[in-house]
Amino acid sequence: MFEIDKWQEIYSTIQKNKLRTFLTGFSVAWGIFMLIILLGSGKGLENGVQDEFAGSVTNGIWISSGVTSKEYKGFKAGRRIDFTNEDYSNLKNNLDPDHISSRLFMGNNLISYKDEYGSFYLSPCHPDYGYIKDVELLQGRFLNELDIEKNRKVAAIGEQVEDALFKGADSLALGKYIKINGVLFKVVGVFRDFSRNDDEMKRIYIPITTAQKVFNGNNIVSQISFTTGEASPQQVDEMVSNTKLLLSRKHKFDETDNRAVFVWNKSEEVRKFKALFAGIRMFIWIIGIGTIIAGIVGVSNIMMIVVRERTKEIGIRKAMGATPYSIVSLILQESVLITSFAGYIGLLLGVFLLEIIGANMPETEFFKNPEADFSLAVSATILLIIAGSIAGFVPAMKAAKVKPVEALKDE
Repeated sequence: MFEIDKWQEIYSTIQKNKLRTFLTGFSVAWGIFMLIILLGSGKGLENGVQDEFAGSVTNGIWISSGVTSKEYKGFKAGRRIDFTNEDYSNLKNNLDPDHISSRLFMGNNLISYKDEYGSFYLSPCHPDYGYIKDVELLQGRFLNELDIEKNRKVAAIGEQVEDALFKGADSLALGKYIKINGVLFKVVGVFRDFSRNDDEMKRIYIPITTAQKVFNGNNIVSQISFTTGEASPQQVDEMVSNTKLLLSRKHKFDETDNRAVFVWNKSEEVRKFKALFAGIRMFIWIIGIGTIIAGIVGVSNIMMIVVRERTKEIGIRKAMGATPYSIVSLILQESVLITSFAGYIGLLLGVFLLEIIGANMPETEFFKNPEADFSLAVSATILLIIAGSIAGFVPAMKAAKVKPVEALKDE
């Protein structure tokens, strides 16, 4: 019954000072609102950048051949470096990567099925490249080791290749034969690239050994890529250094010549962006909490005024036997109520605005789906309760120290 009386008293106090309570709560609501908007916008930026990394694993390393820019042991600069099947085997055996594949760049080629034609990007590779590119199989399978060993004429085609070549009664490509530069290849799989990039879904993957034998008659490869598994950042850096060392010894170029081979270490890029966004989130929390602190100070000042206005009443309560705890809890409850309610309104408005922005704002290359997840809402709620408690603590302690005799003398 006493608890109900306290809530009624708190409600009565708020009703008598509507404008003061509104202005006090507004500062807290604004702080939470801005925190949610800033964190949601930061998430949108992070989503956009993560989408740029989609379409291949995050622990991948890609090595492409280049042209030497330094003289080395009698060899002049400007020498073209060409990778071979031997380089692929050398890296596979010495680095022991999680997955590894070499690739041959063959560009766009004329592909046909019956009377349907199209120009699509041909990408001969090893079976592991399906994992490295993180392709999603819609039908059939990707390439396998038997395809490589037996130089099979098989192909895994992108979803848009199937849409372009197979129509009507022949709408399913699996098991049918397409012509690649006049040579028949059996379709063994249809895939969708994880990034949903149109260019990626217009690719055709065939065994690299078949392409070397049928189309160019040599063992040259254009690129070698592999994944590092659960290796630590230090171990990944060692793998990159060993890769350069092995290739420089084989092709006789300076290991420090960054133009002889180009190395893209995706895991390093991911680490950099993770560190960047961790810093952004920390900065946003600092700004948001600073704004909330300003609101807490406002609430605390108002509660001090409330205690001052009710000094006589508090004195009477204590004279009638009210405990310090009951006085403290009364002030704290009012403070937490104002702070939590106002903050919750700010939280809802912030989430609502993010939803509107996410639904109506056209996605840009580096900004997609701004959102505030459940964990953020929980964190903000806990922050509000703590903020309300802090805001009311000092006034509550001041109220608890009021002496009945002095309070009754107060005019």
